[in-house]
Amino acid sequence: MNPYLEFVSSFAQLVSGGKSLPLGGISPPKRSSPAPDAPRALIFSPHPDDECIIGGLALRMMREAEMRIINVAVTQGSNRQRQQPRCHELKNACGYLGFELEQTAPNGLEKISAKSRQEYPQHWEVVVKIISAALARHQPRVIFYPHQSDWNATHIGTHFLVMDALQTLPRDFACLVVETEFWGQMASPNLMVESSIEDVADLLAALSFHVGEVERNPYHLRLPAWLQDNVRRGAELVGGQGGTAPDFKFATLYRLRQWKNGKIEDVYPDGKQISAADNIRRVLDSTS
Repeated sequence: MNPYLEFVSSFAQLVSGGKSLPLGGISPPKRSSPAPDAPRALIFSPHPDDECIIGGLALRMMREAEMRIINVAVTQGSNRQRQQPRCHELKNACGYLGFELEQTAPNGLEKISAKSRQEYPQHWEVVVKIISAALARHQPRVIFYPHQSDWNATHIGTHFLVMDALQTLPRDFACLVVETEFWGQMASPNLMVESSIEDVADLLAALSFHVGEVERNPYHLRLPAWLQDNVRRGAELVGGQGGTAPDFKFATLYRLRQWKNGKIEDVYPDGKQISAADNIRRVLDSTS
């Protein structure tokens, strides 16, 4: 008898059983809202749902450091018939987590890709100004956006969109920049952030509000497995080759640097691993 058979079967049973869980319509946890003048973090989400998928660090910043988290909806998807329904789902997901939501346009921005950046310079100039205005208006302490090899064309386009917008700002503008991954893995993340079981459950509940997406592909049920695999990868990529894996159950990988004096600067000479028991302000104090 293979002793791992029951272990593997339990994973399959969990995913199958999860298909009967409700999609949306879940009451949000009780919480106090950050102060209006609290430091802000902006999540530049290529699509509705990215705010939940990569949101482990942002959620901890809101809950533990009392920051305002503002999700900037770069696009609302490419299917125009779904753009308004997806916006409605996004409002519900952000409302569940306690994130604020800012639309870039009534239906989101269009043609956000590296190809559009090269072939439609006038259009690109317009969309860069929209992102620049959001950065200038909010003066964020932290921004989140995909790394430049995140496979999906809109994710890659969002990377260049944010980078181009940063270049337009005054040289005294500074913030922490956190690159995220989902479709394509980063070769050199430098930050692994553990999420508690409660935080992961809240991210999944919020992700379930994206009903139209998870009905066609229940990827919300596989998110815990992805977060677990990040612990495997992060132990080596962030902790160092051959290092001992931390006793994390779930984690998200990021690359944290800072924008200062008109350019990207490194923050961590070595990788950093933040456990669920650590004070998340260690990340915010990285430049001090």
